[in-house]
Amino acid sequence: SSQNLSEEFAEAARQLKKAAPRIQFGKIDVTYQHDLRKEFNIQAFPTVKFFVNGSREDPIDCKGVRKASTFITWVKRRTGPSTVLINSTDQAEAIIKADDLAVIGFFRELHTDSVEVFCETARDVPEMPFGMTASEDVCANYGVQRNSLIVFKKGKPVHDEVLEDGKQSKLGLTRLIKTFTLDLVTEYNIETSVKIFDVPVENHILLFTPMNSETFNEIYENYQSAAAEFRGKVLFVLVDTNEARNGRIFEYFRIRDIDVPAVRILNLTSDARYKMPADEVTMENLKEFCQSYLNGKAKQHLPSEEIPQDWDKMPVKVLVGKNFNSIIF
Repeated sequence: SSQNLSEEFAEAARQLKKAAPRIQFGKIDVTYQHDLRKEFNIQAFPTVKFFVNGSREDPIDCKGVRKASTFITWVKRRTGPSTVLINSTDQAEAIIKADDLAVIGFFRELHTDSVEVFCETARDVPEMPFGMTASEDVCANYGVQRNSLIVFKKGKPVHDEVLEDGKQSKLGLTRLIKTFTLDLVTEYNIETSVKIFDVPVENHILLFTPMNSETFNEIYENYQSAAAEFRGKVLFVLVDTNEARNGRIFEYFRIRDIDVPAVRILNLTSDARYKMPADEVTMENLKEFCQSYLNGKAKQHLPSEEIPQDWDKMPVKVLVGKNFNSIIF
């Protein structure tokens, strides 16, 4: 909520007052400040923007940051080095074990495009520590081919990504790394829905199934295996159709009891929905569905009648599935 974020924001301001007195924190209620709302195109609440070097042009958006400690890390990485330079195995171990998640870049040399992309990514992912090294000893200790990024979870390597100049974008790496703040498959509920939308992956696949069904374990295993292959490209979500509180999401996707298990892909940017053509939730069908979607070959699923021509004529507007999202939200 805005109130909660406001408190965390104030706590970050308190802590940074001593550590970085040059950084000023301010709060604006745009219900009264219409000009500012318009100037900075504020559409969602709360919005946090960071103004650099006294300029009101092109402030940096601070998205998905909700805790004081993460605010502080985010600001420090914007105003100073975004990663820790690692010179010894002990130093690497300290970073890897300090948090649940850590990202280490292992490089041949520290002045390349991929190092720059790595450091820029670190600025956008304040939820976890980033370190980088060009030390032969450290690379050898982890048995790492140089020029790769490793994500450590609870001290153990869980993902290895080869880094090549010009191959990775900051957004691609940010998406991939942020997915590790979620489980491989995230069960949808009130708590996780906020986290799901904080991860900047616009393609979501949803499996609708009763979690107490006899076939659930087998289906879930297939779903997890597919999730591992598309990490960073498609976010895998599980919706328990036995949970009454998930009713709104079934309505949104027009899922009925007789349809389950059902698999849908949602593109958050365009709000386009896609239905898996096959009924069986097998590894092959899931992979084929995700791949055809990513290749732009999947057919949109439009569970809605056409928008009536006179939908906008009367004081009460006529909504159907196709215009519901754009009008209401």
